[in-house]
Amino acid sequence: MRTLAGTMTEKPGDKHADKAARPARGAGWLAKIAPGVRNLVARRAETPDNLWIKCPDTGEMIYRPDLEAALWVTPAGRHMRIAPPLRFRYTFDDEAFESLPVPAVAQDPLKFNDQKPYPERLAAARKATGEQDAVALAYGAIRGVPAVVMVQDFAFMGGSLGMGAGESFIAGARAALEREVPYVAYCAAGGARMQEGALSLMQMARTTLAIQELRRAKLPYIVVLTDPTTGGVTASYAMLGDVHLAEPGALIGFAGPRVIEQTIRETLPPGFQRSEYLVEKGMVDRVVERAELPLVLGSILGALMMGRKLRAA
Repeated sequence: MRTLAGTMTEKPGDKHADKAARPARGAGWLAKIAPGVRNLVARRAETPDNLWIKCPDTGEMIYRPDLEAALWVTPAGRHMRIAPPLRFRYTFDDEAFESLPVPAVAQDPLKFNDQKPYPERLAAARKATGEQDAVALAYGAIRGVPAVVMVQDFAFMGGSLGMGAGESFIAGARAALEREVPYVAYCAAGGARMQEGALSLMQMARTTLAIQELRRAKLPYIVVLTDPTTGGVTASYAMLGDVHLAEPGALIGFAGPRVIEQTIRETLPPGFQRSEYLVEKGMVDRVVERAELPLVLGSILGALMMGRKLRAA
């Protein structure tokens, strides 16, 4: 006679196999009839975090592909900040350009530490942006006119002017001199880089000297002011162009509006330091929509280079 224990005998592993086959408690009816379907539905329900972008002005949620198609200009007209690769694509004919190398500089000459070591901040900025420093360079044609273009990336430590950015700006000017083509600078910065102290302030003078070399060679230097352009950059190469263009709504100035109000103890006019206000005061020559910039730049560069050829003849 078989014992009760004998009738309950199980093969090793049967219990675990049975548990694996049974749906987990609370898994729901979908998991019971088709466990794989539940996982598939869950995966499809997930959406990328950046599929919708919030407009800074209106709070409207904008579908990212629509914003990309509009060159990152919101329906409210806000010209959002963009990285150098996009800026180059939007500027050069057929989105074709040659990236130019940027010079290597000392990484931490002052051994600066604030909340974290300066090299750690550089490493984090490089990882986030994919750039070596705040300035990137490229060469290509703008409406048929060859030019060297510099783009300052505000996402890289606020586009701050340090030795890396200064050396890159100078390298761009020298590339323009070697190729005998115009130099275009898209500026965006919060000022000098405090982690490099006086070494960053020296870049204001060095970049100014590079612009003087372009002037002696009678090569055009055009500045496009984007949001924001402030501090030592405004006090140097951002205000030394032959022509100054600006994107709509860009903040342009040396000190910020709040600092100025606290200093002079007066209320500033509406739109003070915005590109539209500065056109009225003669600080900016023209405000240009992002989509129109290549056409306007090409027209200006073509006219200036034609004048250079006529003078040479």
